[in-house]
Amino acid sequence: MAKNAAVPKKKFKKEWLKGYLFILPNFIGFLIFMGIPIIMGLVISFTNYDGFKTFDFVGLSNYIKMFSDEYFQVSFINNLVYTGVTVPCTIVIALLLAVALNVGIKGTGLFRTMFFFPNISSMVAVGIVWAMIFHPTRGPLNLFLSHIGISNPPQWLVSSSTALVSVMIVAIWKQAGYYMVIILAGLQSIPKQLYEAAEIDGANGLKRFFHITLPMLSPTMFMVTILALISSFQVFDLISIMTEGGPGRATNVLVYRIYQEGFKYLNFGYASAMAYFLFIIILIITLIQFRGQKKWVTYMQ
Repeated sequence: MAKNAAVPKKKFKKEWLKGYLFILPNFIGFLIFMGIPIIMGLVISFTNYDGFKTFDFVGLSNYIKMFSDEYFQVSFINNLVYTGVTVPCTIVIALLLAVALNVGIKGTGLFRTMFFFPNISSMVAVGIVWAMIFHPTRGPLNLFLSHIGISNPPQWLVSSSTALVSVMIVAIWKQAGYYMVIILAGLQSIPKQLYEAAEIDGANGLKRFFHITLPMLSPTMFMVTILALISSFQVFDLISIMTEGGPGRATNVLVYRIYQEGFKYLNFGYASAMAYFLFIIILIITLIQFRGQKKWVTYMQ
């Protein structure tokens, strides 16, 4: 009897070993390309490393410097504004598009492709095209505004008052289609019986939306919110292509500021400290969301 019991146990250990061997290449890749750089970045954040010979330990000086660095403060505020505008606007637009397509209007497949296409387009191409559209004198947008009687149209990317708004418009336009597809998948997983029962009880479309659609869609909305927030704090390519942080400091955000300090001024220690500050911000926001999901996220049993 004991001999027979030992056979499954031995087989289990063999299967366990096979499983770890399968994930070993991925683990090694993660360790080399993610784990070691993360640890090295943390070490460098406590030094004044310049990419060459200078590698002196400076303790928390880089972290303390951030809070007295006016340029960093402006970049941080710009990033908060960017996040506060793009995340809710993108999610609301994506939700409205998904609800409209979920109704089953004619040409749903075509509209879905049209709305999703900006997301798969090259960010470089998108940035260049929109920079041309926003050109203050030769851009089609201002030419159109002039033709309809607006004598002093916005200067868009060349004005410090409208540059960040212009970048946010492009970001919302590009990302809404991606989140629309995710939300649409969530909508299609909601049981039709719930809507039928609510309709029998006399609930109109608005009540069905707020009492069935949104609660049942809350797990999807939770995931979309986290993805959108993380993406908003990682914005770099649009800023780099369209404005390079300008005019002045109007569109400089955290990741672009990190890039400037690290690869333009070779202050890798200070850049690493800012990168870990950004990591802490994203971690805190994510933890708050995971704690808060218990109050508003409804999971189907």
